Amino acid sequence: MTELNKSILIESREIQILKSLLLEIYSPISNDQIEVIMRELLQILETNTNIRFSSSKIEKWNASSSVLITYPDAVFKKENSTLKTLLDLIENDLKNFVTTIHILPFLKSTSDGGFAVSSHDELEEKFGDWKNIREFSKKYTIMADLVLNHVSSSHQWVKDFIAQKSPNCKYILSPKIDSGWDDVIRPRSSSLFTNLKTTIGNKDVWSTFGPDQIDVDWRNPSVLIEFIKIIILYFNNGISWIRLDAIAFIWKEENTNCLHLDQVHLIVKFLKIILNKLFKHSVIITETNVPEKENISYLISGNEADIAYNFTLPPLLLEAVINNKADLLNKWLNNWPKLPRNTTFLNFTSSHDGIGLRALEGLMDNDRIHSLLVNCEKRGGLISHRRMPNGEDSPYELNISWWSAMADSGIDPSHLQLKRFFLTQLFTMAIQGIPAFYLQSIFASENDYSTFGQTGQRRDLNRHKFEANSLAHILKQKNSIPNKIISFLKNAMSIRSQNIPFHPESPMNCLSLGRTDFVIILRGDKNNKILAIHNMTNMRLNLSISEYIEKAKFSHFKRYRDILNNRLISNNFLELEPYSVMWIKGEI
Repeated sequence: MTELNKSILIESREIQILKSLLLEIYSPISNDQIEVIMRELLQILETNTNIRFSSSKIEKWNASSSVLITYPDAVFKKENSTLKTLLDLIENDLKNFVTTIHILPFLKSTSDGGFAVSSHDELEEKFGDWKNIREFSKKYTIMADLVLNHVSSSHQWVKDFIAQKSPNCKYILSPKIDSGWDDVIRPRSSSLFTNLKTTIGNKDVWSTFGPDQIDVDWRNPSVLIEFIKIIILYFNNGISWIRLDAIAFIWKEENTNCLHLDQVHLIVKFLKIILNKLFKHSVIITETNVPEKENISYLISGNEADIAYNFTLPPLLLEAVINNKADLLNKWLNNWPKLPRNTTFLNFTSSHDGIGLRALEGLMDNDRIHSLLVNCEKRGGLISHRRMPNGEDSPYELNISWWSAMADSGIDPSHLQLKRFFLTQLFTMAIQGIPAFYLQSIFASENDYSTFGQTGQRRDLNRHKFEANSLAHILKQKNSIPNKIISFLKNAMSIRSQNIPFHPESPMNCLSLGRTDFVIILRGDKNNKILAIHNMTNMRLNLSISEYIEKAKFSHFKRYRDILNNRLISNNFLELEPYSVMWIKGEI
């Protein structure tokens, strides 16, 4: 079925809301200027009334929803565009496993894995073109990055800033740097400012993420209009999930920490209204690698983001399986935030970036964090740092492939490695939210020292690229680790898809608070519930099931089945192998 927006038809009430938001965001601007911005905005919307999506959606997500995170050139084949090669791989080997494909930056760029965008109109030639993106969208929901905070130092806006050519020269953030920026929270250890030689002399420009990524000036409302045009370009090419990259950093004010300022939240609210008018099934995802309370601030109102990355999960889960100790994980789950309807988390273990550490603030003491860092270094990982306001550097993220992180620290690194890996992926499927899988992770990519040696970029340890024919050969081998992983995860997602308790918004309760060995999660409500039981240790353990069936309030069933392993529960005591998982459901 094809959905066609025949007319945007923004109601007068919505126009007033948009005007009100603009007045709050751009408070120094007069009402007359706001009227000019609104007229320009409405004209843009009314001339884009024929955005088409192939869609039979009734809801944005359900129990079958899952996301594959991948670079556009994660797999390559000689003489093929990498996007075509990627689509062929997904269709051949990952069909019916994932519903949404997060294609990491595919636009022309100069560095940072595509996040230093040099053109918003063109794709990197080796990836393909917009037609390849549209081909993807015919079969999958497509998620793409909107890099809001900055552009490449080679972008036209920066070139026009250097030439002082209007209007683009006014899109680049060039504040006075002598005072007012002492409290800025940094994600990097590089200099906050970069000096550029312009036609009117040297100018300092803001560069949050480094000298090749020059920050844009969101205080200029024309920047908002420009990014709405980019969103429309995305929509016209089949992209309906928009990931707001580094959204927390976009607004800067003197004498503040320049993170999550009120204007940022107002801009997200504004964008949500616009996106929903263009396509009602559009989804906004916020990516904020910060402590949990700050992270969920984009969900909690119910009128900003639809999804937020669950940044607390990866480091907390990793620490639990490395130390065979689930106390902090259980405590965190027991304090799970109550989110508004139609919002949820994106649950992941590994992604294109490192494993963020800021989400552990207030959850894990310094000794345990230090132990986690040491254990990752033992497994070949590295640590990236950020610059603190006092000038010192602090650990910011772990750079390690998830497969390498699952290794044993003893004589045999492969001991229980696959079991640990399976447990962590099943964990993302069991908790409330949408599970996401990083392509390099599910193909058991080890730390890529070769690429790291060439680039010096720590994150490249976890960004290995696969030659398509070699990968296809490995996947055909039944005893290969990638084949075992894909077969296992496909089966688990198939089971998950058939059980409503695993809907991303279905209720969740942690029943194992105080335990260090098990994590026991109840999903669902009334008579439709599932107990997800995780042995978080490297030991074979017994568990009395009756206690938790009573806690779950579904003791009225005649019998119980582990639907994950298709085994009938025949007695009260369960025996669980190291790092094993059961999904227990009652049968009448």
